[in-house]
Amino acid sequence: MRHMSYGRRRFLQTATLFGAGVAASVLNPLRTRATNTQNESVDALIIGSGFGGAVAALRLAQAGIHTVVLERGRRWDIQPDGNTFATFRKPDGRAAWLSSTTAFGDAVDVYTGIFERLDEDGITVLAGAGVGGGSLVYNAITYQPTRDLFYRVFPSSVSYEEMDQVYYPRVRSMLGATPIPQDILSTKYYDTVRLLLDNGTKAGLPTRLLDLAVDWDIVRQELNGQKVASTILAEVWFGINSGSKNSVDHNYLPQAERTGFVEVLPLHVVTEISELGRDGYQVSSNEINETGEIIQSKTFTCRYLFLAAGSIGTTKLLVKAKAKGTLPRLSPSVGKYWGNNGDMVAQRSNLPNGVIDLGGPSGAVVENFSNTQNPISLMNLQDWTDGSGQQRCLTLGLPRPKGFFTYDQSTDAVTLHWPTAENQNNLLAAQNTYNILDSKIATSTTTPKTGVDAGICSHPLGGAVIEKVCDQYGRVFGYEGLYVVDGAFIPGSTGCTNPSFTIAALAERSMAKIIADDINYGKNHRGEYRYDFSKGAKR
Repeated sequence: MRHMSYGRRRFLQTATLFGAGVAASVLNPLRTRATNTQNESVDALIIGSGFGGAVAALRLAQAGIHTVVLERGRRWDIQPDGNTFATFRKPDGRAAWLSSTTAFGDAVDVYTGIFERLDEDGITVLAGAGVGGGSLVYNAITYQPTRDLFYRVFPSSVSYEEMDQVYYPRVRSMLGATPIPQDILSTKYYDTVRLLLDNGTKAGLPTRLLDLAVDWDIVRQELNGQKVASTILAEVWFGINSGSKNSVDHNYLPQAERTGFVEVLPLHVVTEISELGRDGYQVSSNEINETGEIIQSKTFTCRYLFLAAGSIGTTKLLVKAKAKGTLPRLSPSVGKYWGNNGDMVAQRSNLPNGVIDLGGPSGAVVENFSNTQNPISLMNLQDWTDGSGQQRCLTLGLPRPKGFFTYDQSTDAVTLHWPTAENQNNLLAAQNTYNILDSKIATSTTTPKTGVDAGICSHPLGGAVIEKVCDQYGRVFGYEGLYVVDGAFIPGSTGCTNPSFTIAALAERSMAKIIADDINYGKNHRGEYRYDFSKGAKR
């Protein structure tokens, strides 16, 4: 491999040739249309364009590092006609990642859609696909854990005070996250947000509005009929057609691309990663079209490799690399310490007549951190079916990270295993909390009831965790220039909160250190690289 710094012209020529990025999970596309191979060398390569990958891209760009971001999915630019994304009311292939059914069972055409369902051993995991990764399909919740719960997950080497004062605020500002304004909250679309606030207050539990990464002026345009109604009609998980969601393709990624130092290549699926000794790393990928056909194979070599394909994608790549000997020095802990963030979905029924569960994204949280079983937080989930007297909720707990991944040589596949018995404490804590809420609004004619299920996880965490596989800044033990900057870094939970905020804040923290000590250390006074892998980066 020949290491060089891209000139601006060469970099843009390469980006034009490629046309469009890699994998959040290993994929076997349906069929091959062509098999020619291209090889390219880049300074920094990022696998995945979600929260961790987007943060890494912007900070590398600002440091003047020519960077390529590989993303398995396509771009989802908001269209003026309000028809960028599929809807729950009329699902189509845009709602599913190369599957004939959506995550919720609707039959659709096979397409590189935005949402993937992974049926693993003991658990089903939901994941996003597209430029912006999981931020395209999440509920925009920007929720910071308490200091106490943070340290029930993370080691003391990570300063909560620094996170609280520097990195959480940095991400919150980038995402423009604020609570639902009162004029919007007072509309009929947000009935169950107000109901949950009322229930939590009556139960004597800490209850408040959440910060949401949403442009509320666009939501007002929805209410006024100036934009297609989508946020207010609970059309959130397949993407919001009005453009109100501040996903990372609206902030971090475009800022990175505008510097001229970052190119995002959509529709590139990473299959393997390997070490090239002193020359860095090699990444094998397939460029596909929007029906999953392989157009061509591509090999990238890079000095710095950032893994940001999500907990499942990143961990599967690493487990496979260790098993096949392409990264043989990986820690024996790779593929371990995975958790489901305590994810549970609840269905509340027999609520007061007239309550409509529509407006999104989720808006309020009730916290029961002194629960005798386990600390629990719960928040409303919007429900597009518009069922009067119903409310769906998401509940997050504090699971033990007992999940693990295995590699099967006969199928060249990696599988996640989750012991379902680990759900029990969180389920009991959640059910007890809902029982308290339901009892507060029970009357002679209304007897609310809530059922909780823990079979689906939308917040996968772990597999390449801090102080087991990586140091406190995501540097992979045993490998200079290899980093984990996504949810794989986090051991199973973010302390009863939605993980996106903490993933991004930790990525900001890691990138500040990596750029200062590992990358800028390798520049001479003219800004040219003089990094010597035989000596290692300054630590």
